[in-house]
Amino acid sequence: MNVFDLEAVARNKLPPAHYGYIATGVESELTQIANREAYKHIQLRVRRLVDASHVDMGVDLFGVKWPSPIFLSPAGSQKAFNPDGEVAVAKAARSRRHIQILSASSSFSVEDVNDARGEPVWFDTFLIEDWSLASSIIERAEKVGCPVLVVTVDYTTDQNRETRQTFALKDNRNCGTCHGPTFKSKSAPIPKIYLPNYTGMEQRKVGGETIPSTWDMIDRIRNQTKMKVVLKGILTAEDASLCVKRGVDGIIVSNHGGRADPTGLGTIESLPEVVSAVAGKMPVMVDGGIRRGADSFKALALGASAVGIGRPYLWGLGAFGQPGVERVLDILRAELSLLMKQAGTPSIAKITPEFLVRR
Repeated sequence: MNVFDLEAVARNKLPPAHYGYIATGVESELTQIANREAYKHIQLRVRRLVDASHVDMGVDLFGVKWPSPIFLSPAGSQKAFNPDGEVAVAKAARSRRHIQILSASSSFSVEDVNDARGEPVWFDTFLIEDWSLASSIIERAEKVGCPVLVVTVDYTTDQNRETRQTFALKDNRNCGTCHGPTFKSKSAPIPKIYLPNYTGMEQRKVGGETIPSTWDMIDRIRNQTKMKVVLKGILTAEDASLCVKRGVDGIIVSNHGGRADPTGLGTIESLPEVVSAVAGKMPVMVDGGIRRGADSFKALALGASAVGIGRPYLWGLGAFGQPGVERVLDILRAELSLLMKQAGTPSIAKITPEFLVRR
């Protein structure tokens, strides 16, 4: 009936360590909790006697019209949740016509995922200190036609993911039986088999302990590619203004689902200042804590160009594979459509801050 039902199935079916990878945030989970709790402090003002019997949920991003503002945020190693991993997600995104952002740390290559998707996906990469490796992965994504390069900028050092470690301790399987040899990454050993996008490259260089990230690195990436460049992990007006100044094409307001920093601040709380700083010069998307159609409505009312989901579609994937992902998308689209009709907003453009009450 809702996305939480799929979480229950996924938790029951997945091995403890794999479920822990989905569930974890950092430290006391304050940021992950804040992502959800912040939505509870925003209420809705709805209008009456507006003909919204037919709603248009379409949005335009970089010249492409999508029938829904909901996109699939990047997540690595999805084969851990279903044997078909990102390929199953790509088929679901294709059947429902949603944006899929593929993590560079995916279980399947970008070529395989593009084939399943039927068109090139958006491609997400972390900042990588070794420029030859960073350049190679960007070139690979551009070569296969990916229109948008998403650069995750909130993952530059190790994280204290206690929930992940706790679930891993409950898992008595020998990881090497399935995964084979591993190399050391930032927060845990990661199987080589999970990084096909780095085939032929020195994968051990992907996971340095600390990456000295600067805006100069973004300039270098911007000059490297003709793809649209979107920064994921921007949370402040100051950084949003620098995105405009540096010629970035878009922003995703994100805290990595509470997996990066123990800020205790929900992304919906950061969204207004970023939108204000950008002043319409580029799309501002958001993810983190979106579980209901009402959450999407609130984010859109605060100026989001599109809204991303992470854990919900991974629950669907872990529960039932491709049909589970499709079910998550169907639920969230149906909830948003119903609310738009009830609130008197026949199109996404009609969802404005006037519909919100904040306390």
